[in-house]
Amino acid sequence: MKFLAPLFIIVFLVFSSNIKAEVINDILVNNNDRISLNTIKTYGDIKIGSDYSPNDLNNILKNLYETNFFEDVSISIKNNILIIDIIENKLIQSININGIKSLKIQKAILANLNSKNKAPFIMSETEKDILKIKASLNLEGYYFSNVTSRIEENSNNTVNLNFYIDLGDKVKISKIEFTGKKIIKDRTLRNLITIEESKFWKFLSKKKFLNEQNLLRDERLLKNYYLDEGYYDVIVNATTAKLLDDKSFKVTYNIEAGSIYKINETKLILPIDYDIKNFLEAQSLLDEIKGENYSFFKVSKIVNAIDKISLSREYDFITAEIIEEKNDNNGIDITFKVSETEKLYVEQINILGNNITEESVIRGQLEVDEGDPFNELLQAKSLNKIRSLNIFKSVDAEIIEGSSPASKIINVSVVEKPTGEISLGAGLGTDGGTVGFSVSENNFMGRGVKLSSSLRLSADATRGNLTITNPNYNYSGRALSTNIESTVTDKLDKSGYESSKTGFSIGTTFEEYENFYFSPKISVFSEKIDTINTASAALKKQDGSYFETKFFYALDYDLRNKNFKPSDGSRRIFRQGIPLISDDYALYNSFEITKWHQFSNKMISDIGFYSSAINSLSDDDVKVSGRLNIPKKKLRGFETGKVGPVDGLDYVGGNYVMTVNFNTTLPMILPSFENIDFKYFFDVGNIWGVDYSSTVDQSNSIRSSTGLAIDWFTPIGPLNFSVAQNLLKAEDDQTESFQFNLGTTF
Repeated sequence: MKFLAPLFIIVFLVFSSNIKAEVINDILVNNNDRISLNTIKTYGDIKIGSDYSPNDLNNILKNLYETNFFEDVSISIKNNILIIDIIENKLIQSININGIKSLKIQKAILANLNSKNKAPFIMSETEKDILKIKASLNLEGYYFSNVTSRIEENSNNTVNLNFYIDLGDKVKISKIEFTGKKIIKDRTLRNLITIEESKFWKFLSKKKFLNEQNLLRDERLLKNYYLDEGYYDVIVNATTAKLLDDKSFKVTYNIEAGSIYKINETKLILPIDYDIKNFLEAQSLLDEIKGENYSFFKVSKIVNAIDKISLSREYDFITAEIIEEKNDNNGIDITFKVSETEKLYVEQINILGNNITEESVIRGQLEVDEGDPFNELLQAKSLNKIRSLNIFKSVDAEIIEGSSPASKIINVSVVEKPTGEISLGAGLGTDGGTVGFSVSENNFMGRGVKLSSSLRLSADATRGNLTITNPNYNYSGRALSTNIESTVTDKLDKSGYESSKTGFSIGTTFEEYENFYFSPKISVFSEKIDTINTASAALKKQDGSYFETKFFYALDYDLRNKNFKPSDGSRRIFRQGIPLISDDYALYNSFEITKWHQFSNKMISDIGFYSSAINSLSDDDVKVSGRLNIPKKKLRGFETGKVGPVDGLDYVGGNYVMTVNFNTTLPMILPSFENIDFKYFFDVGNIWGVDYSSTVDQSNSIRSSTGLAIDWFTPIGPLNFSVAQNLLKAEDDQTESFQFNLGTTF
């Protein structure tokens, strides 16, 4: 047996000598029409004068097939000549989409196909394209579409690739339900999600169609809401959509809320050579949340504080790890571990998939640029800023190696989505009916500019406006809005006057300091007031035309724990309108403060103070259209616009307004009624001051009311009504014990 091994080696060496490599002295290519010899040599990595083994020949074959240029390739060697016989794939001369009229949808489908014009035709890629088209149509709600392809051969060795699409009916959502131990009422959850049930009057709404992207987004919205409420273990199971007999879908969100968790201990861990003074803000926020309910929003604020340190370029190469450890008694220990990353730089940033959107719109949201240090925190923040534009279905990034070990290339891939919307809404209430129509586009001309126009009609007013908003004006990171509007207020029957006001305003809003927002605006308006015989003498004096240019600004200190249904925190807003060029030089001031608090029994209470004043800086009187009234929601139990000074039979409003409001939810009343919420309120208010006459009663009296408010999500739309009992009133005030408002969209 010991002689068998040497014998095997000898046989192997003899056999190997018969398959030794051959030297290639020349190349012969047969049947190539479009593909040149040099192209084949380049893609095949073929070098004249080199030795080629059978394994090397297989690699050439593999390389050529991977180009997708060839339907068939065979290789042989004869007399040291490499002979390559090929059959070229036909080129695609044109791709046609049949069955879809919308050019926008056609372009979106073409951009997503593997097959491209002037590229080789490959049947397997066409089959994949059919699946891609069906998947994209599913996202738009066309779940019963049928897609086929047909190849039309041309005389010049090209083909026309034709896709035939039968869209079928768009699938509608007939019912939305929430199941599981969700704790939160259906009414609140319905206000969080973006989809809605289809009704016969909703002929314009796109939200009634089943769309996979919207379902996934709603799952995220629901989960984030529960996390903000402290439900750390919440599970929002995969949304299920059940097909019903009428080819509509029932969408079910299954939610297991779990228990509310409190934050026990917090810790910030830094590298030993880092200065804690640079992280004082993050440390302070960590100290503040000790003992509070867990909140995704609060944790995000700490992440933002560390982001600011990265943006300041004090620490370019850092990342932060959030370690959350549950312990007994529903507590969580949170540790932020800041560590230094490998020193890498951004060599190149590629933007992919933006067929409509200009590249500058996407690059304007990036916190890192080519040549900057590569920072994981700022990279993640950049992607979130792009997503917040709300003009893409998806935003992803791939990090690949650069030309050197210390560099990275970032490929940002976006998938665009339709960004236009048409809406029609109507409302009915004790003040009368309203109808509103609007058209909006969030990515006008692919420049990321938001364009919206609307028309609103009510019993005594018509208002139309056009708003253009650039969310990143001149790459400053600040939005600039231009608003053109026209309003006609017709009170000829009630008060004997009509006001027509037309003009424009330009303004912006930005966060000057943390949680402190500054909103400056300049407006230019002209107004015409017409009166008839039934108008009071004071109103007749104001008949004429007016012009005004004003500078408005608002200072907003917002410490709410969340924008939607806050349960903790406070908000203070000061507003001022300063006349620059005006016929009455009226100075407007207002201040508002509101404080929220949630009790252990789930009651959420808020108390607020509001005041406003308008006075002329000259000897002229404030125009009738500029005089103040108490906002409807701040003094319930009284008829809107019929509180305060009265001149003859006209309620003329006042120069000063003040209100104090207390509201609290009542979750203990009918807790099993999923679509109804109850609130108790106590309102106090006053409106006084008549600058144009000393004979008219100034109406300086305290008004107050108390009562119950009910928010009910009805099949038609949200219904809000209140039953109030006035406690104090002035003699001429008109009371209204029952008030309601019902709204819907179409």
